[in-house]
Amino acid sequence: MLRTPDTFIPTLVPQTHAAPLVFIFRSGELLVRESDLTLPDTSAGIPQGLQADHMHPLGMWQTQYCCTTWLAAEVEADRGFVFKSLRELFGVFDDQLLGLASRAAQINEWIRTHRYCGVCANPMQLASGERAFQCSACGHIAYPRISPAMMVLIKKGDTVLLAHHGRSPSGRFSPLAGFLEAGESIEDAIHREVMEEVGLKVNNISYFGSQSWPFPHSLMIAFTADYVSGEICVDGEEISEARWFGPDVALPDMYPEISISGMLVNAHLQRKK
Repeated sequence: MLRTPDTFIPTLVPQTHAAPLVFIFRSGELLVRESDLTLPDTSAGIPQGLQADHMHPLGMWQTQYCCTTWLAAEVEADRGFVFKSLRELFGVFDDQLLGLASRAAQINEWIRTHRYCGVCANPMQLASGERAFQCSACGHIAYPRISPAMMVLIKKGDTVLLAHHGRSPSGRFSPLAGFLEAGESIEDAIHREVMEEVGLKVNNISYFGSQSWPFPHSLMIAFTADYVSGEICVDGEEISEARWFGPDVALPDMYPEISISGMLVNAHLQRKK
């Protein structure tokens, strides 16, 4: 599953390292070598033409310092390099490096979008002792944004409900999911989203697990729930199709277990051998 390695130690202070791991992003895409899709070798400095003015410390991993930076959308990759989305690097990067890149992507998005105060528009400065920006003019503090979203796998006998989310860039099927609204508990969000998206009632909500998901800064909180009543009626906007899948029904294209979506389905849907 996509996650930060257990051995990673966050740091707020820039470190001196002969060959740091530098995650360089442009419009949410990561700079890699075109030949083998590895990170740039920064032992001799960041590749020519890609000098970064916004370097930010991430932490230490296996004695190696990790940092990140972002580049303006109009900056082109130097010869021999290319920008790739994190999804394109699924199955290319090993799990630990992908987990670090995921963390870097979220920190990067926060840095890029908080250069100026959202209250008075003055430049923001890094705060001391915590990962935060603070406005020297009005004192407003901005922490890295985390957007909680519920995911629920609805069970009905030996079948589960999977849906095609119309706005999903992958086109895959998954359990139902949706962002929490202000003032809402996760349980409230589950009942609301299930009713809005497919017109069903559920109960026996049970926690499964959580996962940071960097598209761009989500925290996916996964549950199971039991079907109570109702007929599937998709909203036609967020959900374009939803069906029950059981042991004898061929599964649609789903997320792999790098996503908690795939883990949730595989943990609860029994397949006949």
